[in-house]
Amino acid sequence: VQLQASGGGLVQPGGSLRLTCAASGSTLDNYDIAWFRQAPGKEREGVSCISRSGGRSYYDDSVKGRFTVSRDNAKNTLYLQMSSPKPEDTAVYYCAAGRPVLSSIGDPRMYYYWGQGTQVTVSS
Repeated sequence: VQLQASGGGLVQPGGSLRLTCAASGSTLDNYDIAWFRQAPGKEREGVSCISRSGGRSYYDDSVKGRFTVSRDNAKNTLYLQMSSPKPEDTAVYYCAAGRPVLSSIGDPRMYYYWGQGTQVTVSS
């Protein structure tokens, strides 16, 4: 599976931004899909995860209520809608595909395939 993340850029605090992760080489519906992010000098952290069918989604407490993850298996695409972003959301965002157990959905080691990352900068 090849993943391609896009949609990053500069956004003002309180604005909105939508990230997209397009897959090729295999169908995404075989995998749970997650968004991770990594800020300079920090470890990669899980932001959100969505189940294979799209029926269940999970969020880190830092983004809960502001970010929304969704997927369109027919288009082999994953989305992350970022609403009311904050400066602390500034990071490189990665999409990843895997089959993690529920207790490990935020562990990068549980994912097999990764996109190349897209930079999100939240600043006025």
